[in-house]
Amino acid sequence: MHPEQRIKAFSELGEIIRNVLSGKDRSLSGDAIRMITSQESRNEWFTPDNVRLALGAIADELTAENLKRWTDKYPGLQAVEKPLNIGVVMAGNIPLAGFHDFLCVLISGHRIIARTSSKDPDIMGWIADLLVSLEPSFSDRIVFRNDRLADFDAVIATGSDNTSRYFEYYFGKYPNIIRRNRNSVAIIDGNEKESDLAAMGEDIFSYFGLGCRNISKIYIPEDYDPDFLSSHWRDYSNIISHRKYANNYDFNKAVYIVNREPFKDTGYLLMKESTAISSPVSVLFYERYRSEEDVISVITDQKDKIQCITGTGFTDHGKAQRPHLWDYADGIDTIEFLLKIKAPGIM
Repeated sequence: MHPEQRIKAFSELGEIIRNVLSGKDRSLSGDAIRMITSQESRNEWFTPDNVRLALGAIADELTAENLKRWTDKYPGLQAVEKPLNIGVVMAGNIPLAGFHDFLCVLISGHRIIARTSSKDPDIMGWIADLLVSLEPSFSDRIVFRNDRLADFDAVIATGSDNTSRYFEYYFGKYPNIIRRNRNSVAIIDGNEKESDLAAMGEDIFSYFGLGCRNISKIYIPEDYDPDFLSSHWRDYSNIISHRKYANNYDFNKAVYIVNREPFKDTGYLLMKESTAISSPVSVLFYERYRSEEDVISVITDQKDKIQCITGTGFTDHGKAQRPHLWDYADGIDTIEFLLKIKAPGIM
């Protein structure tokens, strides 16, 4: 299968998903709606709105123009003749968290052996079926496993800091990318437009804040009032009606009260001053800074814990959960990694 065929299939996949979400493709809309609405019964965090959000973010990137712009950076894609077996351990913190790895492996001409998360078992299968219907040559390039990975030449595994130790033990002798916990941060400089501040709401509240690209920490100038920020996020106040989110909110609030730790309570989000980056669900940390140099220094010191930065000179506010195809997790170029694997087990 030539690279042009793979690009064509994925661009058509993007068009189908866009049409399904907009209601234009009635032939698939019934199955899609059932798939989207059924996820919440398996995983309460996967609400229909969040599944649609994940599908929409992916579909918007899967255009012929984007795919061509992305793959043109890798002349080596033309030279891949014999596909290797790439094991992929997918995360399940948000819907379709493993899609980009799925795309990278297949667009590079290799075969994917994927272990989906028990929290996200269905949506990737639906995507794969659509892709195979568009390009049957993919049928022998996609394998899903529920048990332990086997018969692979290289591994891409995403998990927590704890599971990464397990991954390193089992996969360390193979060419690998092993991803750990990361969070995203926003920098406020005081010159933001009202629309910028409102857009931050999606970065914070989408997927209930469970994604590595969700903003869990904001940096604000010394004299900045954090209440001014939260006043722009009232459109997201209904999030407190979600049972699991509300349980986290109540628990964290109780802990702060018992420990006599100061915090701000919006009624649906707790805001707490902290130097930490990773905040619990329903909590947003903030930290004050004196100068731009200071905040850049702080962020640079913690770069291995940060996935995405929003703010002036970085990703636009509101776009943290809408990465481009070339925005790689942990800053590791997945396509470059895959192209460097010359033979099984060799980089």
